[in-house]
Order: sequence, then structure tokens, then C-alpha cells
Amino acid sequence: MIIVMRYGASEEDILRVIEQVERSGCEAHLDRGVERTIIGVRSGRHDLSPESFQRLPGVADAVRILKPYKLASREFHPSFTRIGLGRFEINEASFGVIAGPCSVESREQITETAKAVKAAGAHALRGGAFKPRSSPYAFQGFGEEGLKWLLCAGQEAELPVVTEVMHPGNIEMVARYADVLQIGARNMQNYDLLKEVASVGKPVFLKRGMAARVEDLLLSAEYLLDGGCGQVILCERGIRTFETATRNTMDIAAVPVLKKLTHLPVFVDPSHAAGYSDYVMPLALAAAAAGADGIMVEVHPNPAEARSDGPQSLTFPSFAELMESCRRVAQVVGRQV
Repeated sequence: MIIVMRYGASEEDILRVIEQVERSGCEAHLDRGVERTIIGVRSGRHDLSPESFQRLPGVADAVRILKPYKLASREFHPSFTRIGLGRFEINEASFGVIAGPCSVESREQITETAKAVKAAGAHALRGGAFKPRSSPYAFQGFGEEGLKWLLCAGQEAELPVVTEVMHPGNIEMVARYADVLQIGARNMQNYDLLKEVASVGKPVFLKRGMAARVEDLLLSAEYLLDGGCGQVILCERGIRTFETATRNTMDIAAVPVLKKLTHLPVFVDPSHAAGYSDYVMPLALAAAAAGADGIMVEVHPNPAEARSDGPQSLTFPSFAELMESCRRVAQVVGRQV
């Protein structure tokens, strides 16, 4: 439920509403906007009546949130959720870039990549230490050793690191090394994993599942928010359709749809959507033009020798070119890379 205060409502009126919410065993979330103040009511298992608040002094209206996702909705939290990536802040005027290899293959490889993407202007380093692969015979990553290499590379390049966590048993370990925990497409609806990750207290990068609707993605985000994780980044990475010209079909419409429905930042992963490096730049620019808050891109020193996702990985020069193009498009839409 949301409670909309009247324009000019006094501080006493606002506090009175919050006190009644808390006496009812619920949690009040105060959102002070330029033109109005909204109090979101996180009711949990309690069923509150809007009428009991509509009669209070200073209240303009009280309405139930009808969407199945409550905490992720813009009704509950009208203002954009800002999230820090090291010294960079994801906000409504920024365009963030997370870059790095699909897999951490060696300390030298990830360190070289970290320095290159930092020099080009990336804001965070990505790299997989645990790899969910379709084939059990494919490279599965170096585990904790890979996490150590990733952390050292991030520290040397002064970049925060983003890496995937796949199993509840590995959350504590991954959280020791990573600044942002990624939930991959295959685990978007692994609700037990989401519940555990939510309690860590670090930002979560949540990728859309291969056959998930926008509402499914938001409901997965709801698990994280309900579990206490207030910093969730959503990521469109392409969905599985009948088309085979690209690895997946990038749902560019999901960007403006999500921006309308939720207060959470929305990123796009053009690498996994494309599957081929030739298409990564146009898809990244489309994401910027559509209003995305940032992109996640795969970059490798030598894509031809990459142990995973080589065909969709950018070289260092092509990533630098991508960054320059993103700066120009972001400027047109009022953002800064």
C-alpha cells in the first residue's frame, strides 16, 4: 500500500502516519519528492485497510499496490534507486559500463584486461570464476583461485568487481572477493539462492532468464528486496526466440517498459544478446538510446583463444571504440559515461 500525503502536509502529520503504520506491525518507507511525499507500507503478512489512513490529517489518499511485485514497483518507491559502483554512482544522469572477460583464465589475463577497460573508461570489472555451462565438459572456471585473481586485478586497476554466484554454499566465499554479486540468467528463478544472496548486504546484478517475462524478472527482484537487499540492478541480456541469427533476441522494448514499472536501475548485456562481436556495438548504442542505465560487455585480450564466449568478446581496441561511441550517444540522451 502507498499513502500519498497532501501538498504542504506538516512533519507532525507525516510522523503520525508512520507511527500508525508501525503500530500495525508494518514497515514504513518514506519517499520525499519535490512535489509530494509518499509513504510506502511494507505490510508483509498483515492486511491493512487504506480507509484507516485516508481519514488521518495531511493524507491525500491511500491505495493498495495491485501489482504482484510491491517493493520493486514505482508506486511504492517513485524515486530512482541510486547504486554505487566504487567511486561511480549509477543514477538518472549516468551511463555505467561493466566490462571484462567471460571467464577468469589466469592472473595475467584478468589483470591485463582490467587495466585496458579502466583506461578506456569502464566503471567496474566483470569476470566469471564459477561458470554455468550448457555442457558438463566445457570449462567451468577456477573457483576461489579465480576470485583471488579477479580481486587483485580489480584492486590494481582501482575497479570494483562483479562476479556470478551459482550456489548458496558459495555465497559467503564469493562475497569476500566481489563488490557486486551477479545472479545469472539460469538462476534468475532460483528463489532459494535469491533469498540467501539478499542477506549478504551487497548490490546484486540480476540477469533476466532466457524465457522470462518482464514480470518474472521483477518478481525475482522482489525476492531480493523482500530479503533486505535494497540495491538491485536489473539486466536485459536477450531472450530465447525462434531467431537464430543472433545468440539470443535482445528485447530492447524491455528497457523503457522496466524504466516505467520499477525504480531499479536497468542495464543491458549486448554480448550475450548478440553472440557475435560484430553486433555488440550497435546493440550497446541501442541500449543507451532506449534509456538504459548502463551496459555489461565482454572483453578479452585475445578472443580467438578465450576459453568461453570468445566469438562475442571485444578486443581492447574495439572496446575503446565502443566507449567513445557510447559517450556520444549518452550525451544526446542527457547522460554521462
